[in-house]
Amino acid sequence: MQKKRFIVELGTGADLHGMDVTKAACRAVRDAIGRSCLCGLVEILGKSRFEGVHVEIRIACPFPDRLDEKSVLAEVPIGTRSLTAVEGGMLADGICVADFAKDCDTIVVANAAVTVFLES
Repeated sequence: MQKKRFIVELGTGADLHGMDVTKAACRAVRDAIGRSCLCGLVEILGKSRFEGVHVEIRIACPFPDRLDEKSVLAEVPIGTRSLTAVEGGMLADGICVADFAKDCDTIVVANAAVTVFLES
C-alpha cells in the first residue's frame, strides 16, 4: 500500500533547566499535535478507527544521541509511530547571574516535524 501525507505540523519545545533533550523533544511534539485536529479522518474520509494511520516524527535537537525515543513516541496518541532524530535545535544561555546561580544553566531547544500519513 502507498502512504499519502494527510497533515504536517511543526512544534518547538524547551527544557529551561537540566539540559534534558528528551523533555524538550516531548514538549515540541506536544506543541505540534496540540494545534492539530484530525477530524477530517472521520468527517471527510469516513474512518471509524485509526488503522492505516502512520505518524512520522522528526526531531532536531542538540545531542540527539541522548534522546529517549520511547518517551517521545509515547506523546503521539494514534497510529503506527516512527522517529528520526537529527542534530539541530539550539542551546541558549539560561540563568547566569553569579549571585543567583553557581553554574550557568543552559536552555535546550528542540524542534519537531510531525507528519501524519494514511494508507491509500
